[in-house]
Amino acid sequence: QVQFVESGGGLVQPGGSLRLSCAASGSIIRIYAMGWYRQAPGKQRELVAKITTGGRANYADSVKGRSTISRDNARNTVYLQIDSLKPEDTAVYYCLADSVTTMDLQTPRDYWGQGTQVTVSS
Repeated sequence: QVQFVESGGGLVQPGGSLRLSCAASGSIIRIYAMGWYRQAPGKQRELVAKITTGGRANYADSVKGRSTISRDNARNTVYLQIDSLKPEDTAVYYCLADSVTTMDLQTPRDYWGQGTQVTVSS
């Protein structure tokens, strides 16, 4: 019942930048937090960054200092800016809506986007 529109992925050169966006839609009443995870081939899905509706953010050590997460609560949208991209950033990036309450379900649950490919290569 919650859908996502993810954008901003693609092919980027090392040292470049990208800005991912994720907009959640549906009969959403409340979202505790939104963020981005990523999964590289042969690896487990890992947190990149997350931000609460109140604006508290946390980052993975691998992107700390070169990444900024922000949100637009009115549009249920989260943005992730990553600078100084490295080949190690190559992965499928997944948007997460954490603890979502909807008009259909009173019990909060998590929702995941379909993922967008980010490839950092020359």
